[in-house]
Amino acid sequence: MRAAHFGAALLLMATLGLPAIADAQVARPASAEPDQPADALVPPTSASDFTASQLDNVIAGSWRAQANRARDEYRHPKATLQFFDVRPDQTVLEITPGSGWYSEVLAPLLHDNGHYIAAVEASAGDGEAGRDDSALHCRFAADAAHFGNARIVEFDPKAPVFGAPGSVDLVLTFRNVHNWVMADTASAMFNAFFAVLRPGGVLGVVDHRADDGAPLETVKRSGYLPTRYVVKLATAAGFTLDESSEINANPKDTKDYPKGVWTLPPTLTLGEQDRAKYQAIGESDRMTLRFVKPVKAAPASPTTAVPAAAASAR
Repeated sequence: MRAAHFGAALLLMATLGLPAIADAQVARPASAEPDQPADALVPPTSASDFTASQLDNVIAGSWRAQANRARDEYRHPKATLQFFDVRPDQTVLEITPGSGWYSEVLAPLLHDNGHYIAAVEASAGDGEAGRDDSALHCRFAADAAHFGNARIVEFDPKAPVFGAPGSVDLVLTFRNVHNWVMADTASAMFNAFFAVLRPGGVLGVVDHRADDGAPLETVKRSGYLPTRYVVKLATAAGFTLDESSEINANPKDTKDYPKGVWTLPPTLTLGEQDRAKYQAIGESDRMTLRFVKPVKAAPASPTTAVPAAAASAR
């Protein structure tokens, strides 16, 4: 793009009040006047269009691990984050991000105009969770250009506190609720989400979905959860279910495997046994739920906690 046109585009974006990142893409008009230079570009027409272009930009970012990019077809990051109403000027708290699959998208998206906070368990230890947390610290430290403004906070899973009350716009968590059900900490976690969110803030949840009507007791070792149970956990904490989505649905997932959800990619617990079969199924069928903290609501009473049942770890 020529410097004059780029400067004009930035000026117009500033006039419209749109955020910008260093390598934001600006859309080419569908048609141009005959005397308009071939490289002339114009900014998007709305803030939502600009957010979409930023998501495209970060999802295509060269800093993302190739193995993570290969999973986009199953995790649908752009559609999922748009469903959760993520914007680049917000404060977003991601709970237990693991090795940082979504961190690679969220932290750069929020780098310039928002805040990305990753919450990890203080007692993760030396197992998989501990290794993931260590990898996340190293990832952030190694690439200040994309992760330099990201923060990592620790929490006690038995008495979680994620920050000052009402201090974040969104809380997001991906494929973690079944772990908290196993650990008997799910109610405490959802109450803490409610506390840290501002009134009107959004809680976005993705997790492995059991069949409709499946009793919790029959699926709790499989890694899948009934949607109604996750909704019950959230509403007991004070949230309202705003909408559900089929963005992350997978009708090929029969949910009846020898090793539960870990039989499927990416874990493939059975190794080479029926590997091609499970790869053809792909990753699990997942619920995608958007909850809202009511603008006028009293904090949930401890008596509203939902008794948690044991479930298999992720």
